[in-house]
Amino acid sequence: MATAKIPIRTKGRTTCVHHKGKQLELYCEKCQELTCLKCLSSIHKSHPVCELSEITPQKKLDIINFIDRTEQNDQVQIGKYITSTDTLLNENDSTFEKLSHQLRMQTDNLKQDLDMLTAETLSLYQKMKEDNSKLIQKYKQDLEMYDKQLKQQIQECKTALQQGSDLNIYDTRCEIDSQIHFPVKPVLGNVSFTPNKNPQGHLKLALGKVIISGQGQTSTDQDRSVSTSDGQGQSSTQQQSGHKGKKAVTRYKLLSETKVVEEWECPCYINSICPTTDDQAWTSDYYGETLTLLDRNSKGTVIQEVTHKAVVKDISLSPTTNRLWVCDPENNILELVSGQLTHRFRTKKKPECLCVTASNHVIVGMAKHISKFTTQGQMVLTTMAVRTRKPLVCTPWRITECPVTHNVAVIDFSDKDDGGDGNKHVVVMDTNLQELFVYRGDIPSTYKTLQTGGKPFYPRSVVYDSVGNLIIGDYSNNRVLLLSGGGEFLRIIHTDTDLTWAVGVDRKDVLWAVFGGDNVKLLQHSSM
Repeated sequence: MATAKIPIRTKGRTTCVHHKGKQLELYCEKCQELTCLKCLSSIHKSHPVCELSEITPQKKLDIINFIDRTEQNDQVQIGKYITSTDTLLNENDSTFEKLSHQLRMQTDNLKQDLDMLTAETLSLYQKMKEDNSKLIQKYKQDLEMYDKQLKQQIQECKTALQQGSDLNIYDTRCEIDSQIHFPVKPVLGNVSFTPNKNPQGHLKLALGKVIISGQGQTSTDQDRSVSTSDGQGQSSTQQQSGHKGKKAVTRYKLLSETKVVEEWECPCYINSICPTTDDQAWTSDYYGETLTLLDRNSKGTVIQEVTHKAVVKDISLSPTTNRLWVCDPENNILELVSGQLTHRFRTKKKPECLCVTASNHVIVGMAKHISKFTTQGQMVLTTMAVRTRKPLVCTPWRITECPVTHNVAVIDFSDKDDGGDGNKHVVVMDTNLQELFVYRGDIPSTYKTLQTGGKPFYPRSVVYDSVGNLIIGDYSNNRVLLLSGGGEFLRIIHTDTDLTWAVGVDRKDVLWAVFGGDNVKLLQHSSM
């Protein structure tokens, strides 16, 4: 049986698709589409409607906000990325020139029998250098194309604002939501060379080790590499990170077994934890009003306390200023400055959690939506709930930003009072707060037979590590999970005898995990 096609209005059409010749003068708030007067007695009968001109001011405001946000943030950042590709090309050439020189120096100290092996290795360097150059050139082209598309989109928005009718304004606003995707930065192939100072035995051992990783991968495919030193594959990750324009390459390899580096009891019950850059960590008390700064070097001694006038719902450490930010149930967002909590702005709804981003924005989780603000409290972006469908996030509990892709992961308790289904999960969104994937606690069957667990998935804490892998504290199952940035399950990092309360990662990728509220364990699950 053939299915009847539902007529769809095309951009610019001024007449109703259901009633021939009837002008589109109204807007149905329930169906979120344009209607004619005749629709009120048929398709949109009893629906709340308003005149099209009444929603034009909000549509204009949305377009203006898009233009401001894109010109002030995205285009500035894309320009920096384009410029950085030239630096990457120069550094790529310089790196392989140094490696080649080092290899030749080592070869001169060996016998002539090494000449063939030397030629083969130099050929490998050249191939990797050329492949890296292609990756960088392609990345630059993608960035330039993205910049061109943004400029075109902005120009269309400006034209609509200056010359467009109400209908043009409406259509232009709708097109903003069809986002173009930001190019993903490639991960370049990396080679390390270790000279053998005691050239004995096999010629390959005399020449040294050549380790290759990450050739051709993107920064979201972070958990595989190839090792040519001994023929054994190593699970590892490579990250291109930068600070003030400087680029650094970091090798990341998962250890075969997680090590408990340190363990100590904390004098307070920890609700959330934020490691700093100097072997310390800020914590918030469990539904309390006290912030504590713990020192790792003295087994968790409290070196500073700050008391707030209200309960602290959540804390977040700014990756750019290293200052602590706090939200409370009285709708306040505050920043810790010189030991004092300083009020920055208020939210309309009660904040449940927050995250300060690398772009110096504050992402706040509130019932039924996630909103991004400037540090002065101006809303930049939000995931507003729509009456006709379930919100993207119903009951946010914790938020974290990926330092590599700048994606955002949110724990959603999904309370039924907020429109959820009661099943807790983790939602990962892009920089525009659009859903990428949802993780609901699925673990491969091989792990289920080896590890304890089996209770419903209860994500209570979440954080990204330095290479963009996602770490989730599963409260009820007493364990910590590791996922790739793309949502692939990698492993169970640690299973404890007590409930997992909070997790945080320091600059050395040491995991600060809190079990039972006050038992702090420093876990090393990877090597750099």
